Amino acid sequence: METQQVLKALAALAQASRLQVFRSLVVAGPSGATPGELSDELNLPNATLSFHLKELANAGLIHQERAGRNLIYRVEFAQMNRVVGYLSENCCEGKAQCVDTADAADTAFKCEGA
Repeated sequence: METQQVLKALAALAQASRLQVFRSLVVAGPSGATPGELSDELNLPNATLSFHLKELANAGLIHQERAGRNLIYRVEFAQMNRVVGYLSENCCEGKAQCVDTADAADTAFKCEGA
């Protein structure tokens, strides 16, 4: 994945409301959600939500599809996974598998055996 693509995705997620929208769509899974559903869930005005959806789509993190009279927004899971993969591809210098050791007191990743 190109660095510029990753920067664009991370920049799109670096805003609280946009991150909420993205996370809600991740939770919705493959079925996605309509703008109305997202607006109700997140208590965002339609114009604000529309702006955030456009920014996420421009970053390649979501796409829209028309279903009759509705627009359905869905996460581009492959793109999301590419971003995460880019961020973790050299974890532990490639010598050990990274494991999530997150709990209430420790939110860092740690290499096995370290």
